[in-house]
Amino acid sequence: MEDYDRKYQKARRRVEEIKSFYFHLLIFVLVNTGLVILNYFTSRGNWWFYWPLLGWGVGIVAHAFSVFGLGKFLGPEWEEKKINEIIEKMNKPSETTQSTDEEDLSP
Repeated sequence: MEDYDRKYQKARRRVEEIKSFYFHLLIFVLVNTGLVILNYFTSRGNWWFYWPLLGWGVGIVAHAFSVFGLGKFLGPEWEEKKINEIIEKMNKPSETTQSTDEEDLSP
């Protein structure tokens, strides 16, 4: 039962991450649509709406990578794996003379 609870909590966190991204994307689309309309009606000759669109778009892409892509590389699973590797290194008996902790933990 404990294994099921752990998997359930992990799945729940994942669903929250995905939900958060889609909410972020929805707000991005709504706000930037409003900015395009505002820009069209207030200053047709001076198009400025693309600046916030571009800046916020970079944030959306970064959020997407953290949820669906590159985030797995440096995400919680990677962190847990690295922590376990370091603990294993710390628990291994030293084969040579005593060395400092920094040397034992080098990547």
